[in-house]
Amino acid sequence: MKEQFKKFLNEEQDPKAIEKITSKLNDLLMKGEEIGYIAVQKKPAITVFPDSIVLTNKRIIICKPKNLGLSMDFTDYTWDEIVGTFVKENILGSEFSFSTKTDIQASIDYIPKIQARKIFTYAKEQLDILKNPTVATPVVEAIQAEEFETEDEIEEVETEEVTSFAEIMPAVTPSYTETFEPIQPQAPTGDRKLSELSKEELFDKLQNYKKLLDNGLIMQGEYDTFKKEILSYM
Repeated sequence: MKEQFKKFLNEEQDPKAIEKITSKLNDLLMKGEEIGYIAVQKKPAITVFPDSIVLTNKRIIICKPKNLGLSMDFTDYTWDEIVGTFVKENILGSEFSFSTKTDIQASIDYIPKIQARKIFTYAKEQLDILKNPTVATPVVEAIQAEEFETEDEIEEVETEEVTSFAEIMPAVTPSYTETFEPIQPQAPTGDRKLSELSKEELFDKLQNYKKLLDNGLIMQGEYDTFKKEILSYM
C-alpha cells in the first residue's frame, strides 16, 4: 500500500491523508483515468482530517473527510466544465479555486504554497490540452505509419532501378579535343610594311595578335615583341 501513495508525497503532503485518499479513490477512477497530483490542506492548528484536492487527467476531485474520518465526501468537476483556475497566496498557505461554465465557484484554502503552484500548473496544462488536442488517434497513427512505409518502399525501388541501369550502361566520360583555327591577322594588301599602315590597321593587327595569344597559338614573349613593334608605329 505504501508504494501506491508514496509517489504523491512530492511536497511533504501528509502521508496519512494521502494513504486514506488513494485507498478510497481506487474505486472512483474511470477507465484510462490517472492521478496527476494530490494537494493536502495544512491549517495552522492541528487538523486530524484535512481536506484534499485531487487532479487527474480527466477531472478535479475535492475530498472532504466526515464522521471523524470514517467516510468522505467527493465532489468532482470534469475539465470541460472548468473555465478558469486561480491561486491566491496568503501568509499562511494558499487558496486554490476554480470556476465552471455553470458559474459554480469552488475553492480549498490553506494549501501549502508549493503544492498550490503545482496544482495550478497541472490544471493549466490539462486545460491547454483540452483546447489544443495534439495527440493523434491510433487509427490516424496507423495510417501515417502506412504512408511512411509506402514512401520508403518507393525510394528503395527507385534506388534499385538506378543501380541496375548503371550496371547495364556504365558511365562513359566523353573525350574530345577542342581545336581552334588559327586566327590570321588581317594582312594589308600586298607586302606593305608596318610603317605604311594606318593607325586603324595597326590597331586591328594588334587585336589579332591578342586573339592568337588568348587561344594559345603564340607565346607571351612573341606577343610582347609584336605589340612593341606595332606600338612603335602608332
